[in-house]
Amino acid sequence: MPRTWPESIGLGWEHGRVRSGIGLARDFWERAIRPILDTHCPGMPRAAARVGTGSDVLGLDDAMSRDHDWGLRLQVFVPRGEESAVRAVLNEYVPQQFAGLPSRFQETGAAEAELGVDVLTVDDFATHRLGFDPRRPATPLDWLSLTGQAVLEVTAGAVFDDAGGELTALRAALEWCPDDVWRYVVACDWRRLDHELPLMARAADRGDELGSRVIAARLVDIAMHLGFMLSRRWPPYAKWRGTMFGRLGLPAGVGRHLDGVLREGDWRVRNEHLAGALEELAVLQGRAGLPSASPACVPFWDRSYLHINPSLVPHIMASLTDPAVASLPMGLGSIEQISDNVDLLMDARRRRDRF
Repeated sequence: MPRTWPESIGLGWEHGRVRSGIGLARDFWERAIRPILDTHCPGMPRAAARVGTGSDVLGLDDAMSRDHDWGLRLQVFVPRGEESAVRAVLNEYVPQQFAGLPSRFQETGAAEAELGVDVLTVDDFATHRLGFDPRRPATPLDWLSLTGQAVLEVTAGAVFDDAGGELTALRAALEWCPDDVWRYVVACDWRRLDHELPLMARAADRGDELGSRVIAARLVDIAMHLGFMLSRRWPPYAKWRGTMFGRLGLPAGVGRHLDGVLREGDWRVRNEHLAGALEELAVLQGRAGLPSASPACVPFWDRSYLHINPSLVPHIMASLTDPAVASLPMGLGSIEQISDNVDLLMDARRRRDRF
């Protein structure tokens, strides 16, 4: 049985106010875990953070988040070969409760309640989340195998201790992808938009309103992904994409137009809204230092539909200087542009196998 500590270490719930998961994790480290390691593993190199999965890592946890997989969660990084010893120390000395919460609880998929402290190495963390280690030379396909969510599980959250700097270096290496990979992904988003932009109008013009709306929703999702790319920000998975999209600082018209695409019942107005959003994104693209085109949307043959300016994608592709990126298939893109299958996107090995 774990040895108990005096009740005085408990921090309570701050007089009933909801605590953030990050704040709770920081207190758990400072008041409970760090003193144990200082005493029983003195001098061992280590890092501590709240990273990985969970809404609290993104700073988006609320009262509802506490119904599962939320609580005294923490990641402790130690040298290879020391993991089992550190786990044993923590299992013995960490109190059953801290701040009024149980330190052992049953996470989704677990057979029994366990201490919510992951003990691992930085190398294993990188490989498990990303499939490769960006601190070392990486190929364009390595970068294209990443999802924004996988990166955020490494770079979001908070680091509480990292004297050796390994975890900090890993997070810094993921600040953004290489420039040519970025340009290629942006070009692929425009290519994806071009494939279906005229189809949204054509379907509705033929009386298929449901089909038109389905295409419209897909186009809005691609435009949102493009907005993240042009802002040089990694996009989260679907649940939080709209929330974090609203925090990108894009021109207000982008969000207003994309909302209009989904709300409008007249396909002609939907068409105008989507064109309006894409025009603003094209302007933003030029300001970001990437080749762009004006107007971004032009008439589709002699029909009253639109498609992407034919010069836009070639201009971006012509700006590539890395032969390995320039030789990639046009329009294929990153793994999250290729598929929205959750079971694929959550598994680093499967993502890399697709390339």
